[in-house]
Amino acid sequence: MAHRLAAAVLSPPLAALWRGHSRGLAKLVPVRQWCERVHPGCGMSFHHWLCSKPEGFEKKDEKRQGPTEAAPDNKEPVGSKNPSLSKNTWGSSGGEGKRGRKDEDLGWWNHMQKGEFPWDNKDSRYLIVMGAGILTGFFYLYYRDPGREISWKHFVHYYLAKGLVDRLEVVNKQFVRVFPIPGATSEKHIWFNIGSVDTFERNLEAAQLELGISSAQQVSVVYSTESDGSFLLSMVPSLLLLGFLLFTLRRGPMGSGRGGRGGGIFSVAETTAKVLKDNIEVQFKDVAGCEEAKLEIMEFVNFLKNPKQYQDLGAKIPKGAMLTGPPGTGKTLLAKATAGEANVPFITVNGSEFLEMFVGVGPARVRDMFALARKNAPCILFIDEIDAVGRKRGHGNFGGQSEQENTLNQLLVEMDGFNSSTNVVVLAGTNRPDVLDPALTRPGRFDRQIYIGPPDIKGRASIFKVHLRPLKLDADISRDTLARKMAARTPGFTGADISNVCNEAALIAARHASPTVNEKHFEQAIERVIGGLEKKTQVLQPNEKTVVAYHEAGHAVVGWFLKHADPLLKVSIIPRGKGLGYAQYLPQEQFLYTREQLFDRMCMMLGGRVAEQLFFGRITTGAQDDLRKVTQSAYAQVVQFGMSDKLGQVSFDLPRQGDLMPEKPYSEATAELIDEEVRALINTAYEKTLELLTQCRGHVEKVGKRLLEKEVLEKADMVELLGPRPFAEKSTYEEFVEGTGSLEEDTSLPKGLKNWNLEQEEETAQEKAS
Repeated sequence: MAHRLAAAVLSPPLAALWRGHSRGLAKLVPVRQWCERVHPGCGMSFHHWLCSKPEGFEKKDEKRQGPTEAAPDNKEPVGSKNPSLSKNTWGSSGGEGKRGRKDEDLGWWNHMQKGEFPWDNKDSRYLIVMGAGILTGFFYLYYRDPGREISWKHFVHYYLAKGLVDRLEVVNKQFVRVFPIPGATSEKHIWFNIGSVDTFERNLEAAQLELGISSAQQVSVVYSTESDGSFLLSMVPSLLLLGFLLFTLRRGPMGSGRGGRGGGIFSVAETTAKVLKDNIEVQFKDVAGCEEAKLEIMEFVNFLKNPKQYQDLGAKIPKGAMLTGPPGTGKTLLAKATAGEANVPFITVNGSEFLEMFVGVGPARVRDMFALARKNAPCILFIDEIDAVGRKRGHGNFGGQSEQENTLNQLLVEMDGFNSSTNVVVLAGTNRPDVLDPALTRPGRFDRQIYIGPPDIKGRASIFKVHLRPLKLDADISRDTLARKMAARTPGFTGADISNVCNEAALIAARHASPTVNEKHFEQAIERVIGGLEKKTQVLQPNEKTVVAYHEAGHAVVGWFLKHADPLLKVSIIPRGKGLGYAQYLPQEQFLYTREQLFDRMCMMLGGRVAEQLFFGRITTGAQDDLRKVTQSAYAQVVQFGMSDKLGQVSFDLPRQGDLMPEKPYSEATAELIDEEVRALINTAYEKTLELLTQCRGHVEKVGKRLLEKEVLEKADMVELLGPRPFAEKSTYEEFVEGTGSLEEDTSLPKGLKNWNLEQEEETAQEKAS
């Protein structure tokens, strides 16, 4: 309101000043006449002259202007009822992205160029006030009459002696303004500088006594304080800096709030959650390998779409679901598919976005986020990586930990405040459910815990089918057959790993200029993901290459002749990643392991170290990774699985990598016994491996020499050198899924969910048909 009033008050005087009609400003008339000579047309208004393009710049914006923009000559009168000049055209151009924002900011300028002043635009009013202030200060400082400067002697001899002085005014103790007697002279203002007021008073008194002026007739002296503009000029840099900061806060990253809210530094407390309503391409058909989790999520979505189906039976939808599982299993992807299929607003936010450097921002954002969810109900709210804000409380109360606990408390309050009538479902994803606060995972907040683990062989086949869709395969390759074969070759892979394998296969095909992607490219991609980048150019000394060959031969021979070892697929001495060689096995998918199976795996991992000792009489650092895996397996058997006869049937938790374990859950005597049992178990495995390789010394030597010749040995080469493996093994997809009921993953829906998304399917079909 203040800037509108200022604009209304200052605009008419400024217009009058410019047209030269104001009394006492005759000096402005030549300026206006000069402007009219430069810009023909004496009736041109001030703002039109100010906003017109200089000569030579008329075609500068022709490329930027669209074809539908009116020419400058085709102007509409300001008062005409043109729809294009409605109120919302002054600040918006209807554009999208950066170009739209730029056109929006310059909308008022484009209208001023057409001779139409946008009085209702906020930026234009600010421009009026700023321009009026600048022009007022300029006219005041430039056109004021300060008078003529004279010297002290001139003042005494020509003014004081002749009795022409009416009064004297000492201004700011720096100079004296002389006011002559009216009509005595043509000059209005005369002034002279003084050193100090005391000196001036003594000199004035002495001069008047010398001239014989009586005390009654002496000139009167007054003192005043005035601003000469220097103070205002000194404030200009500070005002410019303050204006720049205000402009930055309004236009900067924190200056534009969500949903068109007012900007400013206080918008940092607003939630950063995004409302996704359209243009989500991921659907449930793009998510495979976790059918049970998909059914759970479908039920949430079906409740929001068809609540009567559940309410008629007296059922209440769970308030929230926690998606847990290892990294890469598809938790976030399932949430994206939910957003694409739900046909209701989907609000997503990251858990780390609640924690900022400002105190109190986290709880404020939580409140704002849930207010946004209630406003868009029915909707789905997804909090990704909730462990960033939902960790257990009570582990210190300093700094960021206290802020995190405040944010968690606010989250607990907001979730507990929900009721069944709000129609808001809260989903969360994390791969660390063990660190979450129990109050967050209790029924009433997150009622369901949906575990999404690594897919089995059928799930991997389904995931491969999804990621093989966009790839250009050989014409003679069946996608289903290739998916099954790759699923059998990738035990333990997650959905993210499979996606990476398919992408790597396409990149390898493009690298070799292949028109299509074939099976060989997929095999190379799997080796790339498992072993790392192949380094054919890495230089190895001949003796080092020989040690690596016999080291890998020891692994291969031990695994070949042990019953519970994994089947061998390939052995190579070409360096990959950090290793100088590798042996690729095909682990059997199982959930229960016996003591004999774990022991044979330990022997297989020790085969390389034993082969070095057996053939070269010395050991190298190449077995470091093998020894680490053997030690972890031995400790797990003794400490966690209770497979030690001396320690008994007990189980203790081993610390995770990166976790702090300040106090062991067992005594020092038990710790010594654990170390003894682990050492004895590893020594037993070493002795058995040494005995086996001593008996098969000739086989190890044959494999080592063939590796030095070919560098890579396939399973067929191993059969040629060692004969068929003396134990039965599974290697194909059909063999792995035998006895499970079907070859494909069960994707059938329950009867209550068969038509859960019928409306959207019909709309999609109509769009494709049209």
